[in-house]
Formats: sequence, C-alpha cells, structure tokens
Amino acid sequence: MQLTVGPNQFFWDAAIWRDFYLRLADEAPVDTVVLGELVCSKRLPFYQTRFPEVIERLQAAGKRVVMTSLALITLKRERKLTEDLVDMGLEIEVNDLSALPHLPAGAAFSVGPLVNVYNESTVRWLQARGARSICLPPELPLASVAILAGAAPVAIEAWAWGRLPLAISARCYHARLHDRAKDNCQFICNADPDGRAVDTLDGEKFLAVNGVQTLSATCANAANQLPGLAAAGVAALRLSPQAEGFLDVCTLFRDLIDGRIDAEALSAAALPRAPGGQYADGFLTGRAGVDWSGAAQRLAASS
Repeated sequence: MQLTVGPNQFFWDAAIWRDFYLRLADEAPVDTVVLGELVCSKRLPFYQTRFPEVIERLQAAGKRVVMTSLALITLKRERKLTEDLVDMGLEIEVNDLSALPHLPAGAAFSVGPLVNVYNESTVRWLQARGARSICLPPELPLASVAILAGAAPVAIEAWAWGRLPLAISARCYHARLHDRAKDNCQFICNADPDGRAVDTLDGEKFLAVNGVQTLSATCANAANQLPGLAAAGVAALRLSPQAEGFLDVCTLFRDLIDGRIDAEALSAAALPRAPGGQYADGFLTGRAGVDWSGAAQRLAASS
C-alpha cells in the first residue's frame, strides 16, 4: 500500500511552505505528493514562483508529483488558473469537475476527495474519462469503499490522517470572524496554520474553519482500519499536511504499513501531533464521524 500526501489545506508563509516540501522530498517515506492550492485562489501568488524548485526536488527524490485544482472554481481568474495548471505538464488532481474540460483529451488525471464519488457508475465514468486514481470522500464507510474499489480498474485512495474536509463555501469565515470583507481579508487565515477551532456554546469541540473551508475539529486516523482498507482493495492512504510533526506522521504510517509497528503504537505516538488533540474514524466504521475506535482517544480526553 502506498502513501499520498494531499494538498496543503492551510495558508502558511511562503518560506515555511517551501521548507516543508523540501523536507518532505528529502525525508518523508511517501510515494506521491499533491501540490497546489485547493481552498482559496488568493493564496496562490505567495508561493506560485516556488513550484519549480519544489517539484524538481520532489521528483529527484523519486516522488510522483500531482497538481491539485481548486475545490470551488467560481471566477474567470480561477478558470484561467485551472488552464495554467495543464500547461505545467504534470498530472492534475481534479477537486472540482469544472476542471475536466481544461484537460487534454485522453490525459490521465487523479480525482480528489472533494468530488462526490458515491457510486459505481461515477467511478466507471471517471475511469473512462482518464482517471488513474480516486481519493474517495472521507465520509464513506468501509463497506462502500470496498464496493467502489471493485467497480473499475482505477487505484482507490482513502483518507487516513488529518482534519477532514467537510464543506467549502463562497463565504470566508476567517474574514467574517475578524470583521473584514472577503476581498480585503488581509490573509488573516495565516494566523491559524492548522485551522481555527470552533466550539459550541457549551464549550465542546465542534468544527474548524480555514478561510472558506469547514473542517472537522478532530483529526482523522485510519490506523485501526488498515486491515479493512487493505481487504477492500485500497491502493493508497492519504495523509493531509499539518504545521507540526508531519514527517513523524508519515514515518509512523510507513512503519504501520510495513508491519514494524501496530495501530495502537502509531496512535499513541502520533496523538501529540494530531490537530485538535483528538482522533476520529467513525465514518469508516459506519458510526458518527466523530467516534473513535481505539484507546488512545482517552489520552487526549484526559490531557
């Protein structure tokens, strides 16, 4: 089973972004890295000029590099950005189906988790269009993952680590929170490198926001479900970047896949690095998404 690093969902300083990916190239035991801007097109100019250096370093390290489309393409400028992705000559990960018409006929592409792939017909349609891999939406249970993995000869990925992407909007929550207009946000989302936690009125963890994106408060961790995912035919696990400790997370998942550690050891070691300090795998087990199947959750609750 392979490991894929998904696109960074958050807005970091350009120097931090660059150093993160250069270290990923040199040190992380992963197979594929998805680069680019998924959430907000206004962020892209801050690190767009750094793509060539990062791509070259990742490829030199033997990593497969894929460029993501935006998750919500609404403006003419964003359509132009999507066209420019194709000109880079790399495989594209489609996270908004409006990106498909920009791809050359017959070009292979990947499908990201923000595309609603919920049935076999969709898998077959995407595979016929040229999809070589599909990262399924993280809210699907294992039984559905197994059905979709057998629907067509296309590699299936499952979300294994990180805050879960739940929704994306034309409205910017970070700007609203700081009494700013979206067009004059001053990139305030940069203040929360792993998203801004949102609690209920009773003080319970509820969600996280990241600009125009809504995320889970908990950190998804599929370690306990690895045997089921393997039996379902999943070809790769997706790990979502975070500000601290991500290289350790990549190494732990590689060790789990290769049999050097078990799921309990991974969960115990990775818990201090989990955004939100709390695990969840309820979507995979068919329960409430916030539920967790392991014992390490109690460590977070008592800390």
